[in-house]
Amino acid sequence: MNKDLSSLVPSHREVELAEKSGRILSAYIKSTKNFTLQLVSNKKEDKRIVLPAQALQLLLGILKEMSHGNAVSLIPIHAELTTQEAADVLNVSRPYFINLLKEGKIPFRKVGTKRRILAKDVLRYKASIEKKRFKTLESLAKQAQEFNMGYE
Repeated sequence: MNKDLSSLVPSHREVELAEKSGRILSAYIKSTKNFTLQLVSNKKEDKRIVLPAQALQLLLGILKEMSHGNAVSLIPIHAELTTQEAADVLNVSRPYFINLLKEGKIPFRKVGTKRRILAKDVLRYKASIEKKRFKTLESLAKQAQEFNMGYE
């Protein structure tokens, strides 16, 4: 995860290719079966590989994000992150993230003087705050309708 994130942002050509590939691939993801892909190259003989359905779903998710121009990074669920990496996942500053740790909102362990946080704990926290945001938005929309604020 220490790569320069700007180098991961897809180019205009990669965005177009991801959009086209994603459309084609999504037509095949209607079941939970494994998939056989054929790799074709001018320099090597063709190869067939079998991918688990879950891997193809992940690939489709990557292509979708890339087609929106987003950089994509995979984090193993059991990976341990530094405070900076975890803050990047939440899109918050490192000092703010450290305060979350001090408040006990996200579990961590210390390795010497350094804090290490499991990716699954960061993702669990992220999901919980997104759920709270959604509930708040629903509540605000309901209030707007009750007060006839022009949202119908």
